[in-house]
Amino acid sequence: MKAYIFPGQGAQFPGMGKDLYEQSDVAREMFEKANEILGFRITDVMFDGTAEDLIQTNVTQPAIFLHSVILATILGEDFKPDMVAGHSLGEFSALVAAGALSFEDGVRLVAARANAMQKACELQPSTMAAILGLDDFTVEDVCHQATNVVVTANYNCPGQLVISGSIAGVDEACEKLLAAGAKRALKLKVGGAFHSPLMESARVELEAAIVATAINQPVCPIYQNIDAKPYVDPELIKQNLIAQLTGPVRWTQTVKHMLEDGATAFIEVGPGNVLQGLVKKVDRSVETSSAALQQ
Repeated sequence: MKAYIFPGQGAQFPGMGKDLYEQSDVAREMFEKANEILGFRITDVMFDGTAEDLIQTNVTQPAIFLHSVILATILGEDFKPDMVAGHSLGEFSALVAAGALSFEDGVRLVAARANAMQKACELQPSTMAAILGLDDFTVEDVCHQATNVVVTANYNCPGQLVISGSIAGVDEACEKLLAAGAKRALKLKVGGAFHSPLMESARVELEAAIVATAINQPVCPIYQNIDAKPYVDPELIKQNLIAQLTGPVRWTQTVKHMLEDGATAFIEVGPGNVLQGLVKKVDRSVETSSAALQQ
């Protein structure tokens, strides 16, 4: 069974999507439609901008979403998912690719999400850090006991977690986690504390947009970040999308559940190959690849 997986923030690179734009009339139409919806030419930033230009949240999230969804669309008959999942932002890409969300609504929701998250970041200085070489329980326990706001935000693969919270909370947790035996505790270059309680204002803002958006039953189950379980019911999908902003990305558990449910090949759709590496850390024997256009 084929599991299609969609990357999140961090997968962007200068020039991303230009090949799709140049090779496909359908891709060109979709990119131009996105420019129109967003109110600025994101294609100019994607194709000709610098890495610094692409780091801005209001650019990064729509750019990765567009690359993923447009690639999935122009794969045509080659895109035949038995199951899908996306890492954080990638969950929106997965929903559009699986037919649960229209392209136009997906662009609007991702733009709303990026703007809401940016505003939440500006309300309180906050950050995230990658913790390497510790088990889940130890990281969770240290975060739980911290005196400042900090939570486990991303379960990327065994031994690689990301914590998120106030600057004081992340600093405190990093110090304690290194003392507990972490190989490394690396502060990430991010705008704020994604997937933490500090995103509550963004969750409230995005909730209204999600509730007002039509979501259909996807063509296959989508394994959602909040609990790593498969869903096809539109109302439950909505609830999980809303919870995602302040809840963790359970990627390790997602991959394990997909494997248990019969996934034999994981195909990454979008920029980069980060997710393939994470899948291999869960099960080295499983087949992974990047989606690509037939030449």
